[in-house]
Amino acid sequence: MASMSPVGAYRHGGRLHEAATAFPHAPKPWLDLSTGINPEPWQGSRAAWSDLSRLPDPAEIADLESIAAAAFGVEDPRRVLATAGAEAGLRLLPAVVGASGLAIVSPTYTGHEMAWRLAERSVTTVALEAAFETTVSALVLVNPNNPDGRHLERTAVLDLAARRSSLGRWTIVDESFVETAPDLSVAGASIERLIVLRSFGKFYGLPGVRLGFVIAEPVVVERLQASQGDWPISADAIAIGRGAYLDETWRVQTRERLERDAQALDRLLVAHGLTVVGGTSLFRLVSTPQAAGIFEVLCEQGILTRPFEHAADRLRIGVPRETGLARLAAALQGLRP
Repeated sequence: MASMSPVGAYRHGGRLHEAATAFPHAPKPWLDLSTGINPEPWQGSRAAWSDLSRLPDPAEIADLESIAAAAFGVEDPRRVLATAGAEAGLRLLPAVVGASGLAIVSPTYTGHEMAWRLAERSVTTVALEAAFETTVSALVLVNPNNPDGRHLERTAVLDLAARRSSLGRWTIVDESFVETAPDLSVAGASIERLIVLRSFGKFYGLPGVRLGFVIAEPVVVERLQASQGDWPISADAIAIGRGAYLDETWRVQTRERLERDAQALDRLLVAHGLTVVGGTSLFRLVSTPQAAGIFEVLCEQGILTRPFEHAADRLRIGVPRETGLARLAAALQGLRP
């Protein structure tokens, strides 16, 4: 049986080329359920050719940041910085924050750990229950969490950040999946040493645009802006981001649709003997002793999911639309209990 290498399978989702190479006889096109990406993206205007033929104007980036600030509930747009994705934003933090060490509320995805280790900072992990007690100078909380959807209510996050701030400690809240649960967001709170990360591509279904945001006190934003230079994002990112964040009707309707689709996926997974142990309305996490075998069986059918090195009994499965759900159902037929 073919297999993907551990690096490709375990690091993160979305490695379709590697999957197609490992499973050359799989039906095409592949159905990528390995990431938590909205399968029905926002479809608005892109940049004009005239905009693509010149460097982005800083004033246009500032306008996007103001529009995004309003969508995030941030009163002062000086607290919002556009980056080439949340991943790019989080990699700026070790140098700018200047903390000697980082504690990560775990388990969660590996991006933060990799960024801080590359910056030669010490990294430890803590359970959610211990987050309030840790004395490490910087703390990362992914809320809602990836991959299990675990979350801390907004009031608790604000309390955590305020307590740590009073002691001179940083709190980094990664809200990459919060668009599906906006009531959890603390982006609008102005607390010293609180930094919030936001992703555009996941909820809006356009990860290739490479757009994200860092939200922090203006002095921190200024340092981050200086670190990434004058043209951190493309003209397409500016145009698409502006249009999408102004589209409140699409945002509300999409949240409702994603929740319906997630419930349909739950019914399918349970019907095939899989236990849903968490997730958001963009992905589900399932538990099964046959996770490794199911991952490969689905790959043979041209369906890519996400396994985990630290939890061999878990698979993350993105929430598909109707045609994708039917294809997944057909691939799972042999697993029916």
